[in-house]
Amino acid sequence: MKELSTKQKSILKYVQGFIEKKGYPPSVRDIQAACKISSTSVVDYNLRLLERGGFLRRAGEVARGITLGAKAALKRPGIIEVPLLGAIAAGAPIPVPEAETWKQAPEETVEVPEAMVRGKDEVYALRVKGTSMIDALINDGDTVLLRFQKSADRGDMIVAWLKDEKETTLKKYFPEDGRVRLQPANATMKPIYVDPKNLEIQGKVVGVIRGL
Repeated sequence: MKELSTKQKSILKYVQGFIEKKGYPPSVRDIQAACKISSTSVVDYNLRLLERGGFLRRAGEVARGITLGAKAALKRPGIIEVPLLGAIAAGAPIPVPEAETWKQAPEETVEVPEAMVRGKDEVYALRVKGTSMIDALINDGDTVLLRFQKSADRGDMIVAWLKDEKETTLKKYFPEDGRVRLQPANATMKPIYVDPKNLEIQGKVVGVIRGL
């Protein structure tokens, strides 16, 4: 779904405004009346298209089971929503439930200026735990924006998945002879050395949102 139709934009705008004003979603008949649509079946058809495009989510046959999807913020000038996929250790690696972190269904999203991710595909966010990257101006409680990619250049800040340990960590990437050095940006901490076969790169840092 590359571009919303006039009717779909009208429905999305109405749903957003209704939820913001009343705190709960409109019914299909509410949408039909407010958007001057000929029938509830036409409303349902367009809601399904909006759901397929990621703008809305629907809870089965629940009468008011409409919620906003991750792409709903795209209509707001200069702001987009990025899936927040959990936490990442900036310190010792921490266990995560799945290797392919970026593919997990997001429970939350974060709003970011579009300029921070412009031209970058498959961007996701992780909350930082730990202080191993403080000299790179990334502290405990910050949120990092990452572009999913399987490779990196020397010195890039990456999400490193340690396969045998089933753990992730946020470090700078330095390939060396027969090993990879995962370097913290904290003078008090030592690097982690790993076998390249035990390492999977899951993303490169492209931005940081400062915690309070």
